[in-house]
Amino acid sequence: MLRVTEILRPANRVIDTLVHPDAAGDRREFERHRAFILANLAGGIAALVLLPLTLALFGPITLPVTLALAWLIAQIPVAMFLSRSGSIATAHLASALLFAAFIGAMAALTGGIESFALLWLAIAPLEAALSGSRKVIGIVAGVSAGIVAGLAMIDPAGLPRFAFPGTEISQAALEAVAGAAALAYAGVLALRIDWDNRRGRMLLHEREAKYWLVAENVTDVISLHTADGAVQFVSPSVQSVVGVARREVMGKGLFSRVHVADRPAFLKAISDAARSGERARIEFRVRRGSPASADGHCEYLWLEMNARSVDRAVPGVEGDVVAVCRDISDRKANEAMLAEAREEAEAASAAKTRFLANVSHELRTPLNAIIGFSDLLRNSPHLMQNAEKSGEYIDLIHDSGRHLLQVVNDILDMSKIETGNFDLVVEPFDLPETMEACVRMMRGEADRKEIELVSDVPKSLQEFSADKRACKQILLNLLSNAVKFSDAGSTVVVTARRERDHLVMRVRDRGIGIARDDLERLGMPFFQANSGYDRAHEGTGLGLSVVKGLAELHGGAVEFDSRLGKGTTVSVRLPWYEAEDEAATPGERPAPARKIA
Repeated sequence: MLRVTEILRPANRVIDTLVHPDAAGDRREFERHRAFILANLAGGIAALVLLPLTLALFGPITLPVTLALAWLIAQIPVAMFLSRSGSIATAHLASALLFAAFIGAMAALTGGIESFALLWLAIAPLEAALSGSRKVIGIVAGVSAGIVAGLAMIDPAGLPRFAFPGTEISQAALEAVAGAAALAYAGVLALRIDWDNRRGRMLLHEREAKYWLVAENVTDVISLHTADGAVQFVSPSVQSVVGVARREVMGKGLFSRVHVADRPAFLKAISDAARSGERARIEFRVRRGSPASADGHCEYLWLEMNARSVDRAVPGVEGDVVAVCRDISDRKANEAMLAEAREEAEAASAAKTRFLANVSHELRTPLNAIIGFSDLLRNSPHLMQNAEKSGEYIDLIHDSGRHLLQVVNDILDMSKIETGNFDLVVEPFDLPETMEACVRMMRGEADRKEIELVSDVPKSLQEFSADKRACKQILLNLLSNAVKFSDAGSTVVVTARRERDHLVMRVRDRGIGIARDDLERLGMPFFQANSGYDRAHEGTGLGLSVVKGLAELHGGAVEFDSRLGKGTTVSVRLPWYEAEDEAATPGERPAPARKIA
């Protein structure tokens, strides 16, 4: 058997090369073309081989044998026509018409309408059925009927009765042999039709298996929808993407899982694709996994859907839409991160703008005072003889210098805090004495504005472990703000209390207060409530930023409570370390230095 296969392999390769290129891309069409070419060439070549053999054995051949050989040999050009044109319907039509003409001629030579050969004419439409074209079947059936009608109109007595020389077969026996041969030929054609159908079903099954293999391994969800969005088919990948079985998204199952806000866009995309035939693309959210939990929380994922009508690809199918959905949740998350980063960048840019506006004002004002009064003293020596005037100018120069130094120190401290380079030196110190010293330092400023400073620090607090310099700076900044924004005759109170494992220092004033919308942004670098060139109070907006940064470096926090016209209370919470914690190094404490936003 192996040898026969090896012998036939070159012939099969030759037949394969004769198949038209248009049919090479479709395996079913390739097999049909190949079978037709093989059968017709085999018949024609057999006739060419039998022709000399018949002449050698029987001498001059008769007219019926000549017609049979001519019919068989004519199959060769029909096969070559199919090889060149690729039109299998036309090739089947030519083959069936040749057969009908051959049978008609044989019937005319053997008795016309009474000929035994007329039985074979019924096979012609059967052979035309191999084309798979109703038009070809109709033409061949019509031609066959015309041949029968033509023979019926001719008197059989007027037709020549061709006798087969050397045979003594009766008419009845001849008709029986002809009928059996016709039945056998019809059986062969029926087997060819059955083989063609079986081969088609097998190839279709193989194709469907390949498509299912693709559908099962593709990561995108492929689905088929009606015009109203109902799912008719969905690929198995829906289980890994949406987290549910295929049966749960069939019909309206997928639509019921689409986010309520996205349902109109989902239906519109399907409807537009079904109506116009153009590609529709949307992004929508779909609920993943099981229904919502008891607290009403649902997990939604983002899908990108490309939908298109299938009526152009599949004639006769109207209103159906094929859609391909891809999970884009990661992309949406990245877009959200980019948007957040853009907002942060814009906020940073706005902070720089505020910084330039505030710092330029704060630097220019004391510098102008220092330069102006120093020039006045230098260019007017007689003023130095006036002790009162010279003392006043020197005090103004000194105050402007101190203010300028404070601005520079705030900027440097904030820069160190943001970069994590502010080194904390945590050690025990006398908290009441330190707070009282800060109050004394601010009392002169408070007296000039006729503001009373009140300190309420229990002596029982005694020693507290933290960075003493940072704590002093926190208190001085808070007291400075409280005095700055308080009206004459009011009171500023500073307190300290231990609340469980925290020390809470509070500075309360009865000043102008802060609007509720500005409370959330307090502590941001360079932010000032009511900031602008026309503001009534000086400041860079860095004071509270430094306070917040220093508190967070200690592992603490800052809280603001304020009402417009009622005053402001700022609470600073710092962790309280017990005696056994004091041996720990600053790096081992719970609140490492970090960047303060």
